[in-house]
Amino acid sequence: MSELTGYLRTDGRKGIRNVVAVAYLVECAHHVAREIAWPHRDRAHVIGFPGCFPNAYAQQMMERLCTHPNVGAVLLVSLGCESFNRYALEKVIRDSGRPVKSLVIQRDGGTRATIRDGQAWIESTVAALAEAPRVPMDVSELVVGTVCGGSDGTSGLSGNPAAGRAFDRLVEAGAACIFEETGELIGCEEIMAARARTPELGDELRAAVAKAARYYATLGYGSFAAGNADGGLTTIEEKSLGAYAKSGASQIAGLIKPGDLPPRGGLYLMDVVPDGEVRFGFPNISDNAEIVEMMASGAHLSLFVTGRGSVVGSALAPVIKIAANPHMYERLAEDMDVNAGRIITGAASLDEVGEEIYRLVLDVAAGAETRSEALGHAEFILTYKSFEPIGPACLPA
Repeated sequence: MSELTGYLRTDGRKGIRNVVAVAYLVECAHHVAREIAWPHRDRAHVIGFPGCFPNAYAQQMMERLCTHPNVGAVLLVSLGCESFNRYALEKVIRDSGRPVKSLVIQRDGGTRATIRDGQAWIESTVAALAEAPRVPMDVSELVVGTVCGGSDGTSGLSGNPAAGRAFDRLVEAGAACIFEETGELIGCEEIMAARARTPELGDELRAAVAKAARYYATLGYGSFAAGNADGGLTTIEEKSLGAYAKSGASQIAGLIKPGDLPPRGGLYLMDVVPDGEVRFGFPNISDNAEIVEMMASGAHLSLFVTGRGSVVGSALAPVIKIAANPHMYERLAEDMDVNAGRIITGAASLDEVGEEIYRLVLDVAAGAETRSEALGHAEFILTYKSFEPIGPACLPA
């Protein structure tokens, strides 16, 4: 197990990576941002918001992501006529002490000229970031998220509970751990309420799941894909119990929404379902949207459990891929970090694989490369949403 170190930021948090975020502020600037980052794609990651119309959620998310502890500098790429408030975003980044530069395609000469200017800035900035020192970091300073995707009948028996065991170890060591998603926890609300730190928090957990159930009922769909059925799952309750297993057994310390930072160590449920009437479609159109929301809440890295074989990673923050199905692991071993399918075959216990995941979290936090990082995966997606602030009962003292 490697010694844990990080990059100290002015707000006191420490990052486990030191990347440049190349952030496009409308889809029209996406291509230019991608071309700017390409020569240094291992250290310059493309993120962005595609919409032309303003959205408070997207603005907050981009502010949180551009000041994420894993981000050392930011290049903003604007078309010039979108509604995104780039001035406010640039100020937040500059006030955080990070180098920031804004390019405006309509102002700066079009595609080729903007790419040329952006690549020159990235080259000098990456070189400067490479000289940044790492400082000692404690496990209690980590924020770790978990998501399951491409689930099958093995996910709830091996990968998810093994991730839950790792969460228990991390929470015991003082880290903040975030699990989601309320739309995949329908039927588990009473079990979670019983684990809540206070009765009032228990009520908030019940309400969040009830909101998710209403939201999906309005859409006419549950959080249940055809691939889940092909993999042996039969009901949303069955999928929910598997998804619930990745939360472990620790007391639930709070309920947060995307962009809310956990105030201290402990286990937190993230409510990803928008508030109010159904306005923007599916709460999350892919698993990567949930990874992005956990990053916006400070997650340094994420555990991704899959039974069917999702191969994605993420921009800005490493993703540890946990294979739940032993046969899938054999086919996709190059994409997977942990073979939790050994639990299914009897080659390892839940505790043994949970300990393996825990130790891998510390190694990755110390700089070890995940499989998705080695393969160049840097997926990112951000869409429209709307949230109300959480209430005091969501974060009991």
